Amino acid sequence: MGALHEGHLSLLKAAKAQNDVVVCSVFVNPTQFNNAEDYKLYPRLLEQDAQLLAQVGCDVLFAPVATEMYKQTGKLTFDFGSLENVMEGAHRPGHFNGVATVVSKLFHLVRPHQAFFGQKDLQQFAIVQQLVQDLSFDLELVCYPIIREEDGLAMSSRNRRLTPEQRQMAPKLYEALQLLERQLAQVCIEEAKQAAIDFLAAYPQIKLEYLEVIDANTLQPISSVQEVEKVAVCLAAFLGEVRLIDNLLLEPKEIGL
Repeated sequence: MGALHEGHLSLLKAAKAQNDVVVCSVFVNPTQFNNAEDYKLYPRLLEQDAQLLAQVGCDVLFAPVATEMYKQTGKLTFDFGSLENVMEGAHRPGHFNGVATVVSKLFHLVRPHQAFFGQKDLQQFAIVQQLVQDLSFDLELVCYPIIREEDGLAMSSRNRRLTPEQRQMAPKLYEALQLLERQLAQVCIEEAKQAAIDFLAAYPQIKLEYLEVIDANTLQPISSVQEVEKVAVCLAAFLGEVRLIDNLLLEPKEIGL
């Protein structure tokens, strides 16, 4: 959705290394915002984005406007069942319907052979993966690792909206995930989660929305890390009016199990 940073550019570089032609779509999609103020304040820096894309060898910038993407009010809705009834979907009703709608439109318009998405939006990637499978889109999806600032904060366009004080506090989210990872090797999931929640509670500027330990494939909460092949620990939190998400992907052997 624009306001590009090194996390986005890592996707472009990976795409460029694997393909002859790279297209980047930049579109702040109104249908995936369930908060009108968030949509209004989302950073829009198209000229700056175009310069960054040129620097990493992007061949085509596709930057439509809302009236081009939505010529009439759509009636089709998507329901991804258990994939969307947790975490982001539980807290942002209608969000993934908007994501699926715009991604479908972009796939039809651009006709990519590969599409690169970031791991930071882990649930979004699972939703798009299901969309591609169910609608038989002829393309390969690639999930690329999270790119972080030196202090551990996951890169995000929304980071631009943080005040200096909030920006200083934001890396505590990553620290909480790291704490949770360490705790999972020592205690049960509920105790591990509580340790991370207690850690964040010491910083009243941070308002935790959710903290979950899930099966990375199904996105469902788990009762034991031994029962799945890959574990994800995910959170969302507010610093002031800015909502940030982050996650870590773990394998049981990585946490000593």
